Amino acid sequence: MKIEFTAFPRTAQGTGASRRMRIAGKVPGIVYGAGHPAQPIELDHRALARHLKMEAFHASILDMTYEGASQQVLLRDVQMHPFKPLVLHVDFQRVDKTKKIHMRVPLHFINAETCVGVKVGGGVVNHALNEIEISCLPDNLPEFIEVDLQNLELGHAVHVNDLPLPTGVEPIPRLKKDNPSVVTVHLPKVAAVEEAAAPVTEITGQAPAEAAAAGKDGEKSDKGDKKEPAKKEAGKKD
Repeated sequence: MKIEFTAFPRTAQGTGASRRMRIAGKVPGIVYGAGHPAQPIELDHRALARHLKMEAFHASILDMTYEGASQQVLLRDVQMHPFKPLVLHVDFQRVDKTKKIHMRVPLHFINAETCVGVKVGGGVVNHALNEIEISCLPDNLPEFIEVDLQNLELGHAVHVNDLPLPTGVEPIPRLKKDNPSVVTVHLPKVAAVEEAAAPVTEITGQAPAEAAAAGKDGEKSDKGDKKEPAKKEAGKKD
């Protein structure tokens, strides 16, 4: 998917200049890398906000037009206002096709509701990761990685090293070494509690409620069997 956007030269810099740009509907930014000096830029806020809603804009090679020339870049950072839908600043990195890049790529899970662990085992799917950091050459960068859960059984998991990565794409070394879980299927907590057996007393082999009832009956019986001491006959001395 080819995504294009336009950036414009930014001459005025500083807090005051950036504030005036935002008031005018512009977003300050910077583009750097590939052996060239960092270049301050500005973008149209409305167009940028529309692009930021696209998942692919965050994990794809982008075609940026700048002063009539096109160059390929990656979105590296977006600073948002704490509570307003306002983009404060953006960073882009130029792409060198001969050097590997590190990117976060989204994971798309399919057949989650019909997998064996859910349909047969009655489990639920739990996502430990929704994106993964990968390393690859720019031309091999995927927009997303599809994970098919069709055969995932109850109590089983898909790990990072199980993911079907495209040719030339691999997890970053830390993830490859640790191999954490990406998604699991397990019983819901309520079902797991219901399956637990009721505790049994060691002496009587009765459940607590039954043991308590039996204890009370025993107490009543003992009280009923007790006899009052015989009264002394009148007129007799000890």
